[in-house]
Amino acid sequence: MLLEQIRQPNDIKTIEPELYGDLADEIRTFLLEKVSRNGGHLGSNLGAVELTMALHLFMDFPQDKLIWDVGHQAYTHKILTGRREAFDSLRKEGGLSGFPKRKESPCDCFDTGHSSTSLSAGLGFVKARDLKGANYKVVSVIGDGSLTGGLAYEALNNASRLETNYIIVLNDNNMSISENVGGMSKYLNNIRTADKYLGLKEGIYNTLKGVPRYGDAFVDAIRKAKRSVKQLVIPGMFFEDMGITYLGPVDGHNVQAMVKVFREARRCKNAVLVHVITDKGKGYEPAEKNPAKFHGIGAFDLATGNVLQPSDKASYTDVFSSVLCRLAKENESIVGITAAMPDGTGLVRFCNRFPDRFIDVGIAEEHAVTYAAALAADGYTPVVAIYSSFLQRAYDQIIHDVCMQNLHVVFAIDRAGIVGNDGETHQGTFDLSYLSGIPNMTVLAPKNKWELADMLKYAIQSTGPVAIRYPRGEAYDGLELPRRRIETGKAEILYGGRHVALVAVGNMVKTACRAREILAAEGLDITVVNPRFVKPFDVDMIDELCMTHSVVVTVEENVLAGGFGEHVLRYMNERGYLGRQVRCVNLGIPDQFVAQGSVEGTLKRLHLDAESIAEAVRSAWQQYDRQIHHEDTV
Repeated sequence: MLLEQIRQPNDIKTIEPELYGDLADEIRTFLLEKVSRNGGHLGSNLGAVELTMALHLFMDFPQDKLIWDVGHQAYTHKILTGRREAFDSLRKEGGLSGFPKRKESPCDCFDTGHSSTSLSAGLGFVKARDLKGANYKVVSVIGDGSLTGGLAYEALNNASRLETNYIIVLNDNNMSISENVGGMSKYLNNIRTADKYLGLKEGIYNTLKGVPRYGDAFVDAIRKAKRSVKQLVIPGMFFEDMGITYLGPVDGHNVQAMVKVFREARRCKNAVLVHVITDKGKGYEPAEKNPAKFHGIGAFDLATGNVLQPSDKASYTDVFSSVLCRLAKENESIVGITAAMPDGTGLVRFCNRFPDRFIDVGIAEEHAVTYAAALAADGYTPVVAIYSSFLQRAYDQIIHDVCMQNLHVVFAIDRAGIVGNDGETHQGTFDLSYLSGIPNMTVLAPKNKWELADMLKYAIQSTGPVAIRYPRGEAYDGLELPRRRIETGKAEILYGGRHVALVAVGNMVKTACRAREILAAEGLDITVVNPRFVKPFDVDMIDELCMTHSVVVTVEENVLAGGFGEHVLRYMNERGYLGRQVRCVNLGIPDQFVAQGSVEGTLKRLHLDAESIAEAVRSAWQQYDRQIHHEDTV
């Protein structure tokens, strides 16, 4: 087994070239075995096997710097740098990350998880190298989908002025998470299919080589002037017009051809883009046929490609999708907007039913938000569906282009809270903080699937910016009744009590109810409140709780800093409730980035499971009780 020979960085260089194909097959078999068992990003990794092998043959680790854009395609890189035996722990708590991590290996020079960042990071390493007077290689790998992100163009503009070597590898598989859209996709398609250009080039070379005495000289001259030849046939030559040398396209599954091109690129004293064409999901038919399904997938049956233990319950994404389509049928002003995630956000159904009112801007969250702002300014009701961790990228646009103008844009924030195995870069733990501090913004969080439906209807009928945040996975179907109407800034009491009030946001409501059951068995009478609105929150309800309860505990699946609990605590302090009259305890995510692990395990680790919440309530009540008894005896 060839993989047995690769135990540390650079061991691949001991493999004979005629065995590269066998090694690629072994890597794919290994990836399929591990990902089918643990889940993970499969399609992108199967497509990048030979590309990664070629980079490792070309580069020397850890001194050379390889920066992966997004990083979900770096599994082969991990295998080739000595982490193969750790793959059973992939994406598990305390195990191997599904993304590059500096703390995991010196061969991972930069942490990644979001798209379009690799070129900016690469330029930083190039500058650091030159300042040191060093000579190590710097290579950034970026997918064609990531080239829809504005940050990539900012970096390309900067790279065009380089007078030192920097290699950009464009991994072009015509597929990011969903189908690529926009001008760059069309441009790259033209290059991929430019048989006219490729045939002309080959024909010219072969003909001139046959000219006696002067043929080789002619060919050499044309090769030196190949940029001009390309511009005659492929108009624009976008990259070279920017001052970036373009090499390719090259077969991304031919290891030796790629190594040869990388070595040619290394000789250039400027930025060079090597255009590599790969097949996403290569070597596994189900992934080749359905790359979107196998972009990120749970454990699956290797023989069929079917996901193991599929849920028959609707997810929050499904509920959002169904309700939005129903509302859009009645309201022609509704427009759906996504940033390259129509499948993940549930907007693919909207797209199929209302194609003229669906916009996929590509991986460009900032653009999506400003685009939506202009639609709202002209009378439409845009619904922007983006994952919580990705919406962070558009923070300035939310403030400046939407909220400052008080425009009616609805933000459907999927994957809010703990998302699990993708780890720090994908946890949606900041949205309540970064949204609730913006003037004019309304922020809601549903306790179950029916409340999500009602909140979406409320948001569509409302005015101004409205954000609804909901978690990944199965939609909670408990607490169906009573189904109270959504009123601006009004909370609901689910269970009345007299000792402690538990005010739980969104997904934490069901957990708070379980904590109440634990405490009820101990004789503690707990009120459970669903605030519904994080902003504006129900101050009348807080006033009532402070008059009738000794302890108020807030619970949220968000960082404590700037979150719902802090807003409630500040209000209680301003009103003079805190002190002997009432205690306030905030439960949430501490000041840290949350590492990978299962959702259930992560919540338990963060003390946000039912037992931990019950313990926090119990402790707060006991402290209050001791304080009162102490003061009464003094």
